[in-house]
Amino acid sequence: MPLKLFNILFFLAIIVSCKSPEARRPVQSNSGTFIKESAERNKKIYDEEKIFIEKLMAKDSTNNYISSEQGFWYYYNTRDTTNTEMPDMGDIVKFTYDIKDLNGSVIVSEKENGLQQYKVDQSNQELISGVREGIKLMKEGETVTFLFPSYKAFGYYGIEEKLGTNIPVQSTITLHSIEQSNEN
Repeated sequence: MPLKLFNILFFLAIIVSCKSPEARRPVQSNSGTFIKESAERNKKIYDEEKIFIEKLMAKDSTNNYISSEQGFWYYYNTRDTTNTEMPDMGDIVKFTYDIKDLNGSVIVSEKENGLQQYKVDQSNQELISGVREGIKLMKEGETVTFLFPSYKAFGYYGIEEKLGTNIPVQSTITLHSIEQSNEN
C-alpha cells in the first residue's frame, strides 16, 4: 500500500511539474510618458531658441536672412548668381567652416577644423546635421553664414569644455569645390 501511495503521489508530482512556465510580469510598466515629456521639452527648447534667433536677425539690418526648410537660417557673405550647380548625393565637396556662438565668439575656428572633404549624404564624417544640410544649399565659391538651433548643432551633448548643452550656434562655411560623382 505505501508503494502504491508513493507511485500515485510521484505521478501527480510529475503532472503538476510539467506545467509550462509563465512569463514574469514587469514590476513596473512604462506608459511612454518619458518620451512624451522629452518631446515636449525639446519643442519648448526649440521655440525659445527660435524666438531668440528671430530677435537677433531682426536687430541685424545689414544681412538678408533666409529661412531654410530644414529649420535653420542663413545669409550669403559671398554669393554666386551665375553658377547653378549645387552638391548632390555622392558628390565630394571641399569646404572650410567655423563654429561660433550667436554673439560671434569663436568656439571652433576654421583653422582648427582645417579643409574638410565630405561625400554628400554618404559619409559617416562627424559633421553636425546643420553643416551637412547647409552645404547642399551652396554653390562652389560661395561663403554662407548659418544660424543653427541646438538640435541642428551639438544639441544635448555640446562640445566638451567649449560649448554647453542646447546652445544654438552660427557657422560660416566656404564651399571651395564640388567634384561631381559618376552616378550624377
